[in-house]
Amino acid sequence: MQNRKVLLTGVTGFLGSHTTIQLLKKGYSVKGTLRDLNRRERIENIIKKHNAKLENLSFEVIDLSDSLDKWKEAMVGVDFVVHIASPFPTTLPKDENELILPAKNGTLNILKAARYAGVRRVVMTSSSGAAVYGDRKNGIFSEKSWTNVANKSDTTPYFRSKTIAEQAAWDYVNAEQNTIELATILPGAILGPVLDKNDYGTSANLVKKMMDGSMPALPKIGFEMVDVRSVADAHLKALEHPSAKGNRYLCTNGYLQLKDISKILRKEFPKYKIPSSTLPDFAVRLFSLLDKETRPILNDLGAKRLIDSSKIRNELGWKPISLTSSVIDTAESLIQLKIVQ
Repeated sequence: MQNRKVLLTGVTGFLGSHTTIQLLKKGYSVKGTLRDLNRRERIENIIKKHNAKLENLSFEVIDLSDSLDKWKEAMVGVDFVVHIASPFPTTLPKDENELILPAKNGTLNILKAARYAGVRRVVMTSSSGAAVYGDRKNGIFSEKSWTNVANKSDTTPYFRSKTIAEQAAWDYVNAEQNTIELATILPGAILGPVLDKNDYGTSANLVKKMMDGSMPALPKIGFEMVDVRSVADAHLKALEHPSAKGNRYLCTNGYLQLKDISKILRKEFPKYKIPSSTLPDFAVRLFSLLDKETRPILNDLGAKRLIDSSKIRNELGWKPISLTSSVIDTAESLIQLKIVQ
């Protein structure tokens, strides 16, 4: 697989940068897509710190809303595609199509351009949110589960966008009778070392809020979680493993409530005033009227959506980093980057 070229969408993002580092370390050449060339120097400096080969990294300025022809130009000389980029808001948008249309149309243009260019395999980042919402709030979910996008009371626009984009991808590949190989990775809430103080995930933001005092009490919610380095590794395994073709893989390493994260942080970082008390559900709902960032988590109040991740472990030999290590490494990176003082 060495010296093969991978087009990776969303190179500057939390997962995109970690995946790029692992691909470069394994000998791949990476063409990373970004929307703004001004971010090139920052991402190069981040990747340089992790001993990845910058000479094997190039960039393409392109957006999910760009034309099919532009994506065809970007695919020239590419062997594989890792499609990570997806519109992700910190607050709920007024019009859900701001997320859904670029996610769906961008994915289809990438697949069509990849097929046109003779790309061997596309690995696409979906989300566990494309499998566990809109049906039931409790129980165990597998890759056979799909989020019911018609149930808007138990789905967010983001999870609807991820579900619709992944379904469109499978519909396209199946209609083309597998002339292009597709595998999808569905991570849970992603923790792990933050590399860029300006771009990190919502789960790392939860850890930040616990450490900087902006979350004085804990909502009684939890999520299936996973380390960003393990998600990056899952993408590489799906890229390389012959049997990954035609499969979706839920990619999580266990369920943590916010109180579980708080317990780990209080033990490891005693000088910080980490909250330990919980907030009644009605108080969380009231608070969400003031704090727009809280609204997307309301669907998880009173829910316990568990995931069976045995498929990716058994078929791809995936061995994730422990969630305790993930929480600690997230916090240490936030301190190191002075996101938390």
